[in-house]
Amino acid sequence: MILAGDIGGTKTRLAVFPAGGSLHEPLQEAVFASNGYSSLEDMVQEFLTQTGCDVEKACFGVAGPVTGGQAKMTNLPWRLDKDCLREALGFKSVHLINDLMATAAAVPHLAKEAILTLQEGKVDPAGNRAVIAPGTGLGEAFMVRNGEQWQACATEGGHTDYAPRSDEERNLWQFLRGMQDHVSYETVCSGPGIALIYRHLREVFPNEGFPDLREALSGAADPTPLIVARAMPAGDPCPLCVKTLRFFASILGAEAGNLALKVLATGGIYIGGGIPLRMLPFLKEEGFLRSFVEKGRMSNLMKTIPVRVILEPRAPLLGAAHWLSERERN
Repeated sequence: MILAGDIGGTKTRLAVFPAGGSLHEPLQEAVFASNGYSSLEDMVQEFLTQTGCDVEKACFGVAGPVTGGQAKMTNLPWRLDKDCLREALGFKSVHLINDLMATAAAVPHLAKEAILTLQEGKVDPAGNRAVIAPGTGLGEAFMVRNGEQWQACATEGGHTDYAPRSDEERNLWQFLRGMQDHVSYETVCSGPGIALIYRHLREVFPNEGFPDLREALSGAADPTPLIVARAMPAGDPCPLCVKTLRFFASILGAEAGNLALKVLATGGIYIGGGIPLRMLPFLKEEGFLRSFVEKGRMSNLMKTIPVRVILEPRAPLLGAAHWLSERERN
């Protein structure tokens, strides 16, 4: 059997798959709170003890850059080394890949019902594809055609400089620049970014936030889920939360378009991560696609690029399993 993992700054998902068998449904699967463990080794050992699975090989998708078989988690105080992991766990082999590279590796294998199309575009079957995923951070990756297969490539594009496109975004940048030295797209286009946008807009529109929500947010360890929930159309949405998610969706659309241009993703761009799944109504509004398309002389090209949302929350996990299986097969 093979072990696949999606190692995130907030949670980690581990699963065991049959070697050479179907990779669509794991034999065993569990989710762990990442910050509840001092190391990945401890977490994996607990998972294997619980499941009793006999694993020989593993591939972990890691939220952070992977170089030379080593990785330092961006939003978690872990340092990972594939050789140390292999020795500690007693496996024949261990591989570390970027988590968005794992998500990209899953894209060719996703079922039709696991994809929501926002812009049909015109698919170039041999064209590059790209993935952008806001979560605890902002991940970006792309895929290129390599013979009969797709080759996933990692990036750290989420850490590039945030470029405001309007007076409103410039004001947001100034607000954030007063708090930290570097304002990246990950700063604004991530779970923590939603909370920061809300804080900024609360200063700009002090009378639009609900008093009960302000009190609830003041005591919340992570305010983002509450902001997202109170922005949803059902019930009594908070106008300030609605403004926050529309602002966020516009920035996500713009950066998705930037990524599509940088890698010429004529095969499509895919929106992954947990946050888009919770705010789909805002991605379906015109603001998201307008920001995606409005690229000056390249706007006509942007209208031809398919834009899709990945509905499968386990995509990074499944992608890690597919990446390992294809590596072993080749």
